[in-house]
Amino acid sequence: MSEENGEVAMNNIERIMEALPDETFVKWDGLDAAIIGVDLKSLRLIYSVDKIYTELQKQGMTMEEAVEWYDFNVDGAYIGEKTPIHCNELF
Repeated sequence: MSEENGEVAMNNIERIMEALPDETFVKWDGLDAAIIGVDLKSLRLIYSVDKIYTELQKQGMTMEEAVEWYDFNVDGAYIGEKTPIHCNELF
């Protein structure tokens, strides 16, 4: 992901917070650049799984480590009704 794309992704959370200032969102630490949207019905953030892997690799993990870390720490986590949604971008 280029620096420009990282800035666009960072703006996603800023735009969401600006559009929905009275809402509280659960975010994964250090993964704001992987946010691709918000579900307007449940008001949960939506993260791209591929972008999560990219961000973890930027933090020094190999792809294998990133997948394992995601599987163990994020994918199965439930932290309440606002637990983020994880999306595989297939298209």
